[in-house]
Amino acid sequence: MTKIISDSCTLYTPEEALKKGLNTTPLCIIINNDNYREYVDMTSEKLLLYIKEGAIPSSSQPPIGEKVDLYNDLSKEDDIIDITIADGLSGTYHTAMAARESCDRPEKVSVFNSKTLCGPQRYLVDEALKMAKDGQSRQDILTMLEKSAATDASFLIPIDFAFLKRGGRISKAAAGLGGLLKLVICVKKSDDGKVLEKHSINRTLKGAINSIIQELKKKGVDASYRFAISHADNISMAKTMEDAVNKEFPGAKIDIFPLSPVFITQGGPGCCALQAIKIIH
Repeated sequence: MTKIISDSCTLYTPEEALKKGLNTTPLCIIINNDNYREYVDMTSEKLLLYIKEGAIPSSSQPPIGEKVDLYNDLSKEDDIIDITIADGLSGTYHTAMAARESCDRPEKVSVFNSKTLCGPQRYLVDEALKMAKDGQSRQDILTMLEKSAATDASFLIPIDFAFLKRGGRISKAAAGLGGLLKLVICVKKSDDGKVLEKHSINRTLKGAINSIIQELKKKGVDASYRFAISHADNISMAKTMEDAVNKEFPGAKIDIFPLSPVFITQGGPGCCALQAIKIIH
């Protein structure tokens, strides 16, 4: 059998993950040199209060030892696929690769760079879990992951651009947009998943969301895709995005998720992401 594991970038808490038969390793938040494991020691609500009080958080990948221990334990009886957040947007993929080389049975471990995050990463994990429970092979699951990950399209509208600049996950061109006042800036994940780059500069939120919708349509996205809307305590923007998706892609499956502490650290309070992916076998 194949065991599916991942990280907290799926927006699953450890308890939620275990109920699904999924093992996740939490990423970490650092505030004033103190480390907190997201969903374990730090909640999104608690982090937002820290930020409101002036804290400047940063984030880091799961400890390599935690990955090694998990690989050693699960590979005693099963193959493993570890589905990580996009390489470039986090060091988690490289940590997982290093853990694979250090574990007892590396030949039984496949580390998959999802090239995405949040909702689409969760959908990939969910489908992989379903296939594993049905007894499908590690290679069949990896083939599904490769095909599906290639369809991902991810966009983010930040409220405070300083968080993205500080995190260093944006291209130089996008970083220079931070000083544009009273304009709604939209960034998108690059095709290789390594950085966020400029998508559009708009006068209104409606214009920004419309620019995303038009780009999705240009990419061939339709109602057969899964849509994920994730927000950092900004349900109003999330609902506006949901209305736009419902209008343009009637019948599409849409989920709204609150962002985890790590993504609030990167995108900033109030940010909102709109993402789409198609599961392909």
